[in-house]
Amino acid sequence: MNHNTQLHPTSRLRSVATSILVLLALAILLSLGTWQAQRLVWKEQLLADIAERHAAPPLDVTEIEALLARGEDIEYRAMTATGVFDHGRERHFFATHEGRTGFYVYTPLTVADGRRLFVNRGFVPYDLKDPALRPQGQVEGEVTVSGYARSELLEKPSAIVPDNDIAKNLFYWKDLDGMASSTGLDRREVLPFFMDADAASTNPGGWPQGGVTQFSLPNNHLQYAVTWYGLAAALVAVVAGVWWRRRRGVNDT
Repeated sequence: MNHNTQLHPTSRLRSVATSILVLLALAILLSLGTWQAQRLVWKEQLLADIAERHAAPPLDVTEIEALLARGEDIEYRAMTATGVFDHGRERHFFATHEGRTGFYVYTPLTVADGRRLFVNRGFVPYDLKDPALRPQGQVEGEVTVSGYARSELLEKPSAIVPDNDIAKNLFYWKDLDGMASSTGLDRREVLPFFMDADAASTNPGGWPQGGVTQFSLPNNHLQYAVTWYGLAAALVAVVAGVWWRRRRGVNDT
């Protein structure tokens, strides 16, 4: 027996709307998967670049500055710097290290031409923030520090990061302008990048503890890409199943 299978206008409109929503959802899922796949390629290249930079022969301050002037990325470039620390102007960056809460100590190093390079000398526990409690680590005279170049941040990285408390010498993000001005230094006298001291830059008494640079950036993009593509495949499977059941139902009548 033949039955009239033509859809009622309302049902047809609902079917068209559903199809549009399904296609829109599929497009979004595929776009998200593709974006994560592209981010995966970018992140893998970034990690490879970082590994190459920090394993390369170290550059000096002038060479790092020249790279920066040419617009090249200086992040994690191995480098050395020679000069005299100005311990009276050290700044404190709130941090955790090996499960302990404390601070990274940023101290301006006066280099040969008289300019200052803010060096992250390493970590001190919370109860050793006061330099008077770690006098052995306040090394005097000319020193050569090895480590890695780090770019300055031009703005706070996120709205959830607290504002720096300049009055209390408490920094939550690496504001080079703030560090310089809070110590009375002319910004023009300060080199436009930071340096992280490596673990070889040991200090008497053990503090600050160098070697705090993190090289292992999170890379979960493959997992995210698989998730989005998997959801897209599941959506296609569900729609195909619904379509097949409806087709069989029509044919059975």
